Amino acid sequence: MINQKKNLTALRLYDFIWRLCIPLLRFNSRLKDGYATRCSGNNLKPADIWIQAASAGEAYLAWSLIENLKPVQPLNILITTNTRQGLDIIKKAIDSIHSDNKRITADCAYIPFDRPSIMESAVYKINPKLMILLETEIWPGLLFALKKLKRKIIIINGRLTPKSLRRYMLWPSFWRALRPDKILAISDADTNRFAELFGQNAVQTMHNIKFDRLNTMVENTDNPLKSFLPNASPVLVLGSVRKEEEEQIINIMTDIKLKIPETIISLFPRHMHRIDFWKDTLNRLNVNWKLRSDLTKKPVKNGTIILWDTFGELSSAYELAKAVFVGGSLAPLGGQNFLEPMIFGITPVIGPFWDNFTWVGEDIFKQGLAIKADNWQSVVSELITRLQGSQPGDEIQKAAIRYINDRKGGTAQACELILDELIS
Repeated sequence: MINQKKNLTALRLYDFIWRLCIPLLRFNSRLKDGYATRCSGNNLKPADIWIQAASAGEAYLAWSLIENLKPVQPLNILITTNTRQGLDIIKKAIDSIHSDNKRITADCAYIPFDRPSIMESAVYKINPKLMILLETEIWPGLLFALKKLKRKIIIINGRLTPKSLRRYMLWPSFWRALRPDKILAISDADTNRFAELFGQNAVQTMHNIKFDRLNTMVENTDNPLKSFLPNASPVLVLGSVRKEEEEQIINIMTDIKLKIPETIISLFPRHMHRIDFWKDTLNRLNVNWKLRSDLTKKPVKNGTIILWDTFGELSSAYELAKAVFVGGSLAPLGGQNFLEPMIFGITPVIGPFWDNFTWVGEDIFKQGLAIKADNWQSVVSELITRLQGSQPGDEIQKAAIRYINDRKGGTAQACELILDELIS
């Protein structure tokens, strides 16, 4: 009884803090879009299943679920998200499944702010039989409202960092009162952390759904870049380079050109608005460079830096590369996708920051399928080794595909749990 009173007092305080903060959130660049909806949830409609997908990454997980869910009876699904990017992805997912799966109808919306009074109203409107939270969506207002209405709650593709666990364990009784009914966590470590917070009985381990989304089928088609990136030339791809690591990338290019001057460097900024910066920088460095959009079918000269100002060709460049660095990893930005080059038989090099991809597992480095360097100098050393040596392309490709395929199956496991929970 004492714990219950404390929990209710905490929720009232939480509600009060939200009431003070919500008027200020209309000025937040990420939250002002759909602000009125977030404040009330008035546009929400009843659904059998409610899926919360925080942003783009979780939105793709939701896409995998609704694409592979095969209900016996018609099913209405609501997918909510926090961001415009997440909403755009979910809309595409809904369009794709509406033509393929007649038993599923789906809708999407921004999730309301987690103020308990708002969430309680939203839960009553949606009245879901089952709530699915993707990865780490543990919101007290939402959980309290679902518990009050006695609705089932499951976490799928669950992740829980040691830092988050320490924060939750400051008040374990509060969170145990809001515990989900089932949790599928993506690693033994995550399973143990969820078990410490919510109890062992509700937690199981699953393969990460993100592995299911990786296409390991390499098509034998003509690469459109072959005409100006001939196989005989040492090609280095610097992929998905972010603003915060640009000075280190300049150092990498300068060092590579000094030690292996014939290298063709393909520079892919992650965001197109950085192209002008790179134009000015390359001019300042007084190097031979060209824009990708200016290239014809004529092979580029050895030693050229190609500044990629067109979309959609990074995969094709990976296929023709001798060495690859994947950016977003030399600054604490979480990293970018370094799995794709492996599927083409390339051993990618990344920096020390890869938080967004820790779900891949450390084994990928232990097996030598990817290289993690401590700093830009180590990156240069690894890239030079690959530019001067011969890549065991077929071996790397087969091992990488085996690594990924061995970890697929999470989507099927999650869909089975969803259907079981709906009928139990």
